[in-house]
Amino acid sequence: MDLGIRNKKAFICASSQGLGLACARSLAAEGVDITLNGRDENKLVEVAQSLREAFAGIQVSAIAADLTTAEGRAHILATLPDVDILVTNNAGPQPGELKDWHEEALRAAMEANFIPAVQLIRAYLPGMQQRGFGRVINITSAMVKSPHYMMGLSTSARTALTAICKAISRDVAADNVTINNLLPERVDTPRQEFMLQRLMNKEGLDREQARARNVQSIAAKRYGKPEEFGDACAFLCSQQASFISGQNLQLDGGSYDGLV
Repeated sequence: MDLGIRNKKAFICASSQGLGLACARSLAAEGVDITLNGRDENKLVEVAQSLREAFAGIQVSAIAADLTTAEGRAHILATLPDVDILVTNNAGPQPGELKDWHEEALRAAMEANFIPAVQLIRAYLPGMQQRGFGRVINITSAMVKSPHYMMGLSTSARTALTAICKAISRDVAADNVTINNLLPERVDTPRQEFMLQRLMNKEGLDREQARARNVQSIAAKRYGKPEEFGDACAFLCSQQASFISGQNLQLDGGSYDGLV
């Protein structure tokens, strides 16, 4: 299927690895020109070159900037003032408990997983509306719909993003601009490796035991593949998905227990 987005321009936040990179790869496979983002410039250079080699004929650039700072976001917007596709993403806060959620921790969660996405959407949305095409994909979390205690900080900030984007989505749909959220759980990325190490240390398990325990919590009895996640992102960016907006798509191997 031709998704009809060849030669569109995409900016993918936090895309030097993990879910962000998976989205970048799937969009590049559809002929989308890609701008990567991360804080490690050397790593970005390597990843950008690997994409150029894998997907001939597309433009791949990179912006080294910290999304959590106003200076970082200003640098992004000065370098790349317009895009057709925006994929927001950032690493989540450390797991913790109520005693850990002091004011500074709450503020840091919002500064990482709410404010950057909203500010980039504010900046890019008017141009999308004027051109009559725009796709915003927010990488959030399955915890938005199934909160877990230890992930309360991440859940709160990402749920705030979900709410504000739902409100915005109704206002821009008539301009062929859609805003949707991808809710991953147990997709095989460096973030899951971090959570695996945490489980190993807490429970005294070896890696194989810890991974087996996690797999048992997934209805599909396996981890999700990054390329499955990336391809879902690419479809939501497609011409064919222009009637899908304000939605939360869970990529969790069928693990969610609810109806809606």
